Amino acid sequence: MIIKGIVENIVFRNEENGYTVVNISAEDGFITAFGIFPIIREGEVLSLVGEFRVSPKYGEQFEVTEVMFEAPTDRAGIINYLASGLFKGVGAVTAEAIVSHFGLKTLEILEKAPERLTEIKGIGALRAKDIADAFRAHSEMQNTLLFLQKHGISMGQSLKIYRAYGDQTRDIVTENPYRLVEDVEGIGFLTADKIAEKLGVERDSDFRVMAAITHVLQEAASRNGHTCLPADKLISETQRLIRADTDERIRGCLPYMQINDKIKLYRQRNESGEIVREVYALSVNYNMENSIAAKLLKIDGEAQDLDINIDGELDRYEEQNGIKLHQKQREAVTLALNKGAVVLTGGPGTGKTTIIKCILSLMNARGLKVLLAAPTGRASKRLTEATAGEAKTIHRLLGMDFSTGKPTFKFNELNHLDADAVIVDEISMADIYIFNALLKAMPSGARLVLVGDKDQLPSVAAGNILADIIGSGAIPVISLTEIYRQEAGSLIVVNAHRINRGEMPLIDNSSKDFFVMNIDDENEQVETVVSLLTTRLPGYFSCTPREIQVLAPVKKGGAGVHSLNLAIQKALNPHGKEIVINGSLFREGDKVMQASNNYNIQWKKGNERGEGVFNGDIGYITYLDSDILEVEFEDGKTVIYDSETREDLIPAYAVSVHKSQGSEFKAVILVLSSGGYMLLNRNLLYTAVTRAREGVIIVGPVRILKRMVSNNYVAERYSLLKEFIWENLRKAKLLKGE
Repeated sequence: MIIKGIVENIVFRNEENGYTVVNISAEDGFITAFGIFPIIREGEVLSLVGEFRVSPKYGEQFEVTEVMFEAPTDRAGIINYLASGLFKGVGAVTAEAIVSHFGLKTLEILEKAPERLTEIKGIGALRAKDIADAFRAHSEMQNTLLFLQKHGISMGQSLKIYRAYGDQTRDIVTENPYRLVEDVEGIGFLTADKIAEKLGVERDSDFRVMAAITHVLQEAASRNGHTCLPADKLISETQRLIRADTDERIRGCLPYMQINDKIKLYRQRNESGEIVREVYALSVNYNMENSIAAKLLKIDGEAQDLDINIDGELDRYEEQNGIKLHQKQREAVTLALNKGAVVLTGGPGTGKTTIIKCILSLMNARGLKVLLAAPTGRASKRLTEATAGEAKTIHRLLGMDFSTGKPTFKFNELNHLDADAVIVDEISMADIYIFNALLKAMPSGARLVLVGDKDQLPSVAAGNILADIIGSGAIPVISLTEIYRQEAGSLIVVNAHRINRGEMPLIDNSSKDFFVMNIDDENEQVETVVSLLTTRLPGYFSCTPREIQVLAPVKKGGAGVHSLNLAIQKALNPHGKEIVINGSLFREGDKVMQASNNYNIQWKKGNERGEGVFNGDIGYITYLDSDILEVEFEDGKTVIYDSETREDLIPAYAVSVHKSQGSEFKAVILVLSSGGYMLLNRNLLYTAVTRAREGVIIVGPVRILKRMVSNNYVAERYSLLKEFIWENLRKAKLLKGE
C-alpha cells in the first residue's frame, strides 16, 4: 500500500537508527506513520510504502517499509519545504521571497541555476552558495537512499551506509559493493553479494573473494570467538561461502590483502622453530592481541616487585574475620600484593571470592586505591555483593561512550584510571577489545589481578584471554583446587569437581542441592521442567520462578531451548499483548535476554541515564505494542526497544548453556536430550552445574550424563595472544642482551 502526503510534524526520531514517528497530511486526512526514515523535515512530500497496524496504546498507525521523496508541486508546498530548516539561511520570509520570484520553477532554479538566487533582494553570492550547497547535499542524500533502496537495501541499512560514505556512497557502492562488508557494521557478505548481483558485478570478481575472506574471519570472531583461522580452514570456509570449485583464486587474493593491511599472516612454530601451522587474522584482531601482550608484560614489569613478607598481616586478617586461609590462598594474596600481575583460577568453592576480599582489605589498609570490575553486569553485581566493595562492568569503569558511532573511553592511554590496583573477576568472559582498552587505561606501577575459572567453556566473545595468559607461563598463576570446609557439604561443589576430573557426579536425591531425574522421553522432560519451575522448586528453595534458570545444551528438538521456552511461556505467561520477532512469540511479562552487545542503546534507572546493554543481560518485558517494547533488566535499568533494536532480544525462560556463561542463578534446571558429540561434553556440563548457587536439577537420562562426563572434547579456540606474549618476552630479552 502506498500513501502520499506532507510531513506535518515529527513526533519522535532516533538519530542513531532512523526510527521515526511522524504525522502525515494525506489525501484521506491525517495519519501517524512509524518506521525507519531517512533525515526528513516538516513540509517535505513523501510517498510511503507499508501497511496499517492497530496499536492497543496508540490506535491505528501506518507501519512504513519504504520511503520515497517527492518534490512539492504547489506554491505553498515549495515554501514549506524551503522553510523546513533543511537549508542554511532560509526561513519563512526568505522562502516566501524566493517562491514569489521564481514560482513553480523554484526547485529547478535551485538545481540548475542557483546563482540566480542573487536576483532576490538580500541574497548575496555567498548566501546563495550556502543555500545551493544545502539543497544539493539534501537532494544527493535523498537520491542516494533511493538508489540503495532500489537495490534491496532496507532503510536502516541504507542510513548506516550513507553515514559511512556520505556523498561518495553511490560511487563507492557501484564500484565495489563488497567494501560494505569491511566498512559498515551489520552489512555482511550475503547482503553485499545481493547488491553486487543487481549491479552486474562479475561473480568471479576479486572484490567478491576478498569480501568473503573478510566475512569468514569476522564471523569466526563474532560467533565462535576465534581471533584467527588456520589457512586451510579459512580457505575451505570461503569456498563454501562463494560456492567455488577451486581454492586457487582465494589463495591468490590473500597476498594482496596482506599488502593492503587487511589481514595478517602468522606462522606458528614448535619449540624447535619449525612452522607447524599458518594462520590468518584480520589486522585489527592481530594488532589487538599483540597490543595486549605488550601491555600485559609492561604492567607486570613496571609495578615494583616488593618481595615483602605479609604473613603477619594475613594472621591478623584471619583473626579479625574468624577464618583460616589455605596455604594456596595465602600465596595468592602475597603474590597480588608483591607482583605487577597475577592470575587466580579455581573452580566453585575454592575460595576465589575470599581471596579477593582479603586482597581488597590488605590493600585498603595500606592506603591503596583498588578498583573492582567484571565483564558483565551480572558478574559485577555478584562481585559487589560478595566483597561489599563497588564493582563495575569494565565498560562502565572505563567510561565508555558511543556517541560518535564507535566506542571511545574516558579513561585511556592518555587519561589513566586513578588506581593502585585493579581486580577483574570472570576474566575469561572478556573479549580482546575491552581487555585491551582496560590495559591501556592502567596507570604505570598499578597492579593487576585477574580471576576466573579456566575449566569453564571459553567465552563466545573474541579471544581466549585467560587460557592464553595461563598457557604462556609469563604471569604468575595460582590454581586453587582445595574445597573449603563450608562448601564440602554442597553436592553442587563436590560434583562440579568430580565432573571436571572425569568422574560421575554423586547421585543422591536425598541431598539438599543436587538432583538427577532419569527421564528419557522428551515430552515428559518438558512437562517435568514446567512442573518443577511452577510448583515444586519455588517452595523448596523459597524463591520465585524468576530466580530459577532452565538451561539446555541444544536449541532444537523436543526438549531443546525453543520447545522449552514455548512450554514455560504457556505455563507462566499464557495471555496478554504479544508480538512475533524473528519467529519467536513475545508477551508482556516475558523473560528475555539481550543476545548481542548494543553499546549505544539508551537506558534509564531512576534519575540515572546511560548507554549500553550487553550480551547475556536478562530482563522482563514491561510494555509492548507494534512499534515499541520496554524491558526492565535485573539491575533495574529500563530500555525502550524499537522495531530494529528489539531483534537483539531472545526468549530467556530457557537459554543455552553457552548463553549462561558469566551468570549465576539461585537454582538451575539442566535438561539433557540427544545431541552431537562435540556439544554434549564434560566442559559444557561443568559450566552448567557451576551456574547454580543453591540447587542443580538435571532432567534427562543418566546415560547422557555418563556420556558427557566421559567426553573430554573441547573445541579448539584459535587465537594468538599466547604466541605474542612469548614474542614480546623474546624481544625484551634481546634488548637486555640475554
